Amino acid sequence: MVAEASRLDAALRAHGDLKLVAYMMAGHPNRKRSLEIGKKLATSGIAALEIGIPFSDPLADGPVIQHAGQVALEHGMTVGAALELAAGVATEGTPVVLMTYINPILSHDPRRFAAEAAQAGVAGVIVPDLPLEESEPVAGWLRSASLDTVFMVAPTTSRERMTTICEHSSGFVYCVTVTGITGARSELPPGMTELLGEVRKHTDLPIAAGFGISRPEHMKSLRGSADAAVVGSAIVAEIDKGADPLPLVKGLLKACR
Repeated sequence: MVAEASRLDAALRAHGDLKLVAYMMAGHPNRKRSLEIGKKLATSGIAALEIGIPFSDPLADGPVIQHAGQVALEHGMTVGAALELAAGVATEGTPVVLMTYINPILSHDPRRFAAEAAQAGVAGVIVPDLPLEESEPVAGWLRSASLDTVFMVAPTTSRERMTTICEHSSGFVYCVTVTGITGARSELPPGMTELLGEVRKHTDLPIAAGFGISRPEHMKSLRGSADAAVVGSAIVAEIDKGADPLPLVKGLLKACR
C-alpha cells in the first residue's frame, strides 16, 4: 500500500473546516484554455484538482460532463495529451487526481500509464468503472508508481464491501452521495450524513463526498461529516459557457470555512 500520509491524504484531511476538490475535463473547451483554467483552479485555494480524461462512453457522468468530454475528444484530447496537461497543472503544487475510465488506461497500457502519471506529478487516480474485485493488476501498477488508488463507496454499497473498499483505498475514500450519475442538484439526498458516518467507521482516511454537490449551502451541510467535497458539473458548466469558474469556486471555498 501507499505510505500512510500521502500528499492527497495530507491535503484533504479536514481540521474543523471542509476541503474543496474541484473537477475539470482535460481539453475542455480546448487544450490551451484547459491548461489556463487548470492553473487558475490549482492556485485558487482548493485542496486538490481532479482532472477528467475524456472517454466516449462515460457511464458515471451526467450530461454536463459528458458534453465536456465530447468537446475535448473532438478537439483531439488523448490520454497522452491529458497527462501532459496534468504535468503542466501539477507544477502549481496542488495535488492532481486523474479521473478516468478503465478503457483509456488499458488502451494506453496500464504500466505505461502509471509511470507517465507519476512522472507528470499526479498524486492519485480514480477509475469509477473498475470494481475492486477486478482492480489487479492495474491498481498494482498504480501503487508501484506511488500513486494513490481512490475507490468509491455508494449508498448501495454493503457494509462488508465498504470495509474492503476502505482497506484498499489510499489518499482518500470517495463517497458517492447519490445513486446515479454526476450532475448538479438543488438538494443533497437524505441519509447522506448517515452514509458518511458509516464510511467513517471503516477508515482513517479522509472522506470526500461527491456527485450532485454544487452550492455553498451544500458545503455548509457537509462540514463535520465529510473532510472534502468534490464539485464537478457546476464548475464544468461555467467553463462550458465561457465564464470564469473562479467566482463560483471562491464562493464555495468561503462556505467551507
